[in-house]
Amino acid sequence: MLQTILDELNGTFPQVSPVISGTRLVTAMVLGGIVGFEREIGGKPAGLRTHMLVSLAACLFIVVGQQLGAVDFGSDVDKRVDPLRLIEAVTAGVAFLAAGIIFTAGGRVRNITTGASMWLAGAIGLACGAGQIPLAAMATVLVVVVIVCLRWIEQRMGTHSRSDEIPPSSEELEDRGGRREG
Repeated sequence: MLQTILDELNGTFPQVSPVISGTRLVTAMVLGGIVGFEREIGGKPAGLRTHMLVSLAACLFIVVGQQLGAVDFGSDVDKRVDPLRLIEAVTAGVAFLAAGIIFTAGGRVRNITTGASMWLAGAIGLACGAGQIPLAAMATVLVVVVIVCLRWIEQRMGTHSRSDEIPPSSEELEDRGGRREG
């Protein structure tokens, strides 16, 4: 039975070996998790698990696309594996997820940075799936620098808004006697 499993693993990875595929998947998950961890500690609606899954899924789409490129579908005319279509599908899917967490309240847009970080986690996964792990690692470092360091700079300059704090509704203000609690 073990030999059957080994034969299946060796026979189904004509383009990218199981070890390389696994390495890419795990790396995508870890790098997406780094971005998600920052969002998690900030109490954002999409955190560690979401970012890890987005990055892992994007990586899997690329690895599967690479494997499909080696499958015999008949003549070259019948073969329609286009890596750009895979990238477009992943970015559209992640954009749909990210849009779901972005909302407006009190006339202000909320969670747009988290939505952008999810989109970037998808790109990190795509890069890992394509074997561009150093590029994915560089992008991960840059996104964490942008999110963390620029927030710190904005706070020091007094320009950082607490966009995660939803202002109280008029009913809540009335219950408090018209005053805001801070």
